[in-house]
Amino acid sequence: MNYTKKRYLTYTLITLFTLVIPFIKINENHLLLLSFDKLQFHFLGFAFNMNELYIMPFLLMFLFIGIFAMTAMFGRVWCGWACPQTIFRVIYRDLIESTILDLRRIKNKQKEINYSKNSNKIKKYISLIIWGILCLIIASNFMLYFVPPEDFIQYIKDPKEHFYLYMFIISIAVFLFYDIVFLKENFCTYVCPYSRIQSVLYDDDTKQVVFNTFRGGNIYENNSKSIFDVKQWSNNEECTTCEACVRVCPTNIDIRKGLQVECINCLECSDACSTVMGKLGKKSLIYWGSTNSVIKNKISNLFSKRNIVYLLSLALCIILAGFFASKKEDFLMNINKTTTLYKIQDNSMVSNNYLITLHNTSKNDYTYNIKVLDTENFRVKRFKPIKIKSMTRVRKVLILETKKRLFLSDKKDTAFKIKILGFAQEDKNINLEKEVSFIYPRSDLIK
Repeated sequence: MNYTKKRYLTYTLITLFTLVIPFIKINENHLLLLSFDKLQFHFLGFAFNMNELYIMPFLLMFLFIGIFAMTAMFGRVWCGWACPQTIFRVIYRDLIESTILDLRRIKNKQKEINYSKNSNKIKKYISLIIWGILCLIIASNFMLYFVPPEDFIQYIKDPKEHFYLYMFIISIAVFLFYDIVFLKENFCTYVCPYSRIQSVLYDDDTKQVVFNTFRGGNIYENNSKSIFDVKQWSNNEECTTCEACVRVCPTNIDIRKGLQVECINCLECSDACSTVMGKLGKKSLIYWGSTNSVIKNKISNLFSKRNIVYLLSLALCIILAGFFASKKEDFLMNINKTTTLYKIQDNSMVSNNYLITLHNTSKNDYTYNIKVLDTENFRVKRFKPIKIKSMTRVRKVLILETKKRLFLSDKKDTAFKIKILGFAQEDKNINLEKEVSFIYPRSDLIK
């Protein structure tokens, strides 16, 4: 199986996986979901509240370090084998335009479509309509990573109430349509920042698309093409100068010139060369290998010191993310003091007011209550247990008071640290302790 067929198979698997991910659930939680509506992040079956996104930094670090590690070891393999931009271009150019409508030849991606024929014009409009429909499907699938499918279906039935959802879908679809039909591979060359940083991460052990100059000869000298015809060869160079590798390149480069930022490691040039050289009973002159293994004839070492550090960093990110994910709380409690420092009643009772937010992040409904741990000096006033549904939050006023004379200063107010325990009455294992400040007035204010 050549590289092109392997890429098409990879594209198919990635596309199918991406389409079904939003519908996969583990323990009633989505495999991957970032819901701004419900303020939740679902990852691998775990549901995290926005207040619990302590694993997000480690996931982001894993993403960026992973990109650097992958590039340092395997070059721009993401661009050619997994990037949505590349997959969408293959769907539009190779599947719709070339295979289905026969508008262009797959083996010559540089030749523009001849629209002088009326039949080609009609086919072009058909291709645009097909791609427009696919853009809407892709945009809708993308939104499922932010809006759960069960809610998305209900929201889509009410355009007036969910106008912004429609706007997001249409905006993404329009961008995809323009990007794939008009911007094309120029996005990879001029827009995508990844192409600008890839060469910084390369070394002689990085796997990339390499033209073997020892077998094929030096087509270019001083960045200028010096060999145009096989008759110009003076030695036993094997390149036939058929230009098949150039015609098939989606980013319009000549790989024989060496490493270029436009190269996306799709290896279509290698397949084209394999076809030509195969007729001569020889292997392709274009390899997916490192500079050491192809040009310098050295053993390529993927596990260099730099790459080992990358791998250790990735492992550390996974360990830390797993550790913090295991600390997920089934119950969240926030207590904030109001702007009023305290109130003094006629019987010398001193009270402090707070706003308490209780959030049930578990899958079950529970009845929550709170109590003060220092019952000797403080008590909770008029707080009744409250039943909170799963994934729901409730905000209440909390009043703490004391009758004790707690004078510590004649000149200024005193702040006491009090521990508050929140708990579910049905399950004592679900509890959370918070520390708050209780402000007690100076002695001359108490009768």
